[in-house]
Amino acid sequence: MNIETIVAQAGIGADSEKGSISVPIYHSATFRHIALGVSTGYDYSRTSNPTRKVLEDLAAELEGGCGGYAFASGMAAVTAVLMIFSKGDHLIVSDDLYGGTYRVLDKIFCRYGITASYVDTSNVEEVIAAIQPEVTKAIFIESPTNPLMKITNIREVASVAKSRGILTIVDNTFMTPYLQQPIKLGADIVVHSATKYLGGHNDVLGGIVVGATQELCEKIKFIQNSTGGVLGPQDSWLMIRGIKTLAVRMDRQQDNAFKIAKWLKERPEVKEVYYPGLPGHPGHNIISEQAKGYGAMISFKVKRKEFIERIINGVRIISFAESLGGVESLITYPAKQTHGDIPEEVRNRIGVTDDLLRLSVGIENADDLLKDLEQAMEGGRA
Repeated sequence: MNIETIVAQAGIGADSEKGSISVPIYHSATFRHIALGVSTGYDYSRTSNPTRKVLEDLAAELEGGCGGYAFASGMAAVTAVLMIFSKGDHLIVSDDLYGGTYRVLDKIFCRYGITASYVDTSNVEEVIAAIQPEVTKAIFIESPTNPLMKITNIREVASVAKSRGILTIVDNTFMTPYLQQPIKLGADIVVHSATKYLGGHNDVLGGIVVGATQELCEKIKFIQNSTGGVLGPQDSWLMIRGIKTLAVRMDRQQDNAFKIAKWLKERPEVKEVYYPGLPGHPGHNIISEQAKGYGAMISFKVKRKEFIERIINGVRIISFAESLGGVESLITYPAKQTHGDIPEEVRNRIGVTDDLLRLSVGIENADDLLKDLEQAMEGGRA
């Protein structure tokens, strides 16, 4: 089946006894066994829950992996993946990435002897140069990166990694499996902040991990069960419901984002626009080859810093809020919000400067969003 059908049909048939079209929510911490040595397949919801299992199987199917695992947040999912590694291991990580991932590596996992080098993974030569023989165990990629939308050639980097026995991990949050399937490009693990496009409505936290091989899936499952950061049944149901509309949401959001990106390019207040769907974007050709779309995230830099406050305080339809990927359009100031934990000198070096705004484009009417941005940029005069 095509992915549009898979997501719309998510969960149908899960309740074979009653025939419920909507997946039942199993609000049970424990399950009664039929007899000694005879189980229904479920015993304790930390280990497995029927509602969560539907979501996890769906995630694995969408990403083309052997198993999916649902966690209580995107950072819980990232943390579980990082727990695969041990003291002395070294990771290569995209230098332009979500501040929470940087924080957990720089402030927590470093205490356990896991080190990271931050490089521009869109440049495969930088990746190769950063590899430490016998020590580097994984390359962690965001593509597009957050927030500067740099594109990594996933197939090329994964090939380099495989030739050296290194894992390739891809954070696919911005793209979703509807647009990009990293495992098919050679990645070993895919991670999502499912709070974003998968849930799609800013009403549920969640994280997803999908492994490409049985060996990796067993490791992730062991960590999930042992540490217990699982997604609850109610939130699993909300996530399934959100995924059902993933295709139609992403189509609308992409269309809106392309119109807004082109409009921003012509605004006198704007000096640079970062959107991989624009032909002039340095990663446009690569993302056109490895994905079937460009996503709905736009970042842009303004010519004068005072425009930042004018835009943030002036928008009426677009909300000034953290997060992304919901049906509602949101605008964020990365230097002070999502990337505030990254040291200023690092932010400035990679380009996450005080003149940068990030826009998560929703499903509203594009003309209304353009008018909102216009009146905000013009100080409420439009």
